[in-house]
Amino acid sequence: KQWYQRRVRGGESITEAGHYWVGMDISPSMLDVAVEREVEGDVVLSDIGQGVPFRAGTFDGVISISVLQWLCNADKAHHNPFKRLKCFFTMLFSSMRSGGRAIFQVYPESPKQMELITEQATRCGFTGGVVVDYPNSTKAKKIFLCLFAGTPVNNIKMPQALGNEDDNTVQYSSERFTGKKRKRQGEVTRKEWIANKKQKRRAQGKEVTADSKFSGRKRKPKF
Repeated sequence: KQWYQRRVRGGESITEAGHYWVGMDISPSMLDVAVEREVEGDVVLSDIGQGVPFRAGTFDGVISISVLQWLCNADKAHHNPFKRLKCFFTMLFSSMRSGGRAIFQVYPESPKQMELITEQATRCGFTGGVVVDYPNSTKAKKIFLCLFAGTPVNNIKMPQALGNEDDNTVQYSSERFTGKKRKRQGEVTRKEWIANKKQKRRAQGKEVTADSKFSGRKRKPKF
């Protein structure tokens, strides 16, 4: 219920700012809450993975909270994350005016999932990028995909991330690290892995070569 109230409150905030809005959701229960609250905007029951059913140039801006990552899941046999994301971003780009802005707060399961979402948005004509608020915080960290429908108007720039002070940033270097890797706690070495593998095969009664001082040793690239 609190989640419903928070999402509906987002529409009310847009109304208070003087904007007209249209809300889309795949959940009938969510839309029932909006109707009960007599919100000012229109609500539509729709699966965004099947596209955005509005004519070209309808919207000046788009806001979304915790939605995009669900398009990466194959909840049904006919669901293809690649095609669903492409269909959504293609029709969304068409329904927005040139230079319009779209902000998506997302909770990707992995970097590959975020890369898939960003790649499909770019292929469909969007520009922009990812903004991460409080990147070093476990609880406060928020990931936003900030997009422009085509070229940004009036030299609008990407929003500045919060909590991204100099002392909290990771410094990168182009220099190659030549030192030896430190063994992590609980990490198994190559020699230990081979010894354990041989022991298991012996327990299964299989023939295994005898151990020697050369077992698990890396061979030089010479004959």
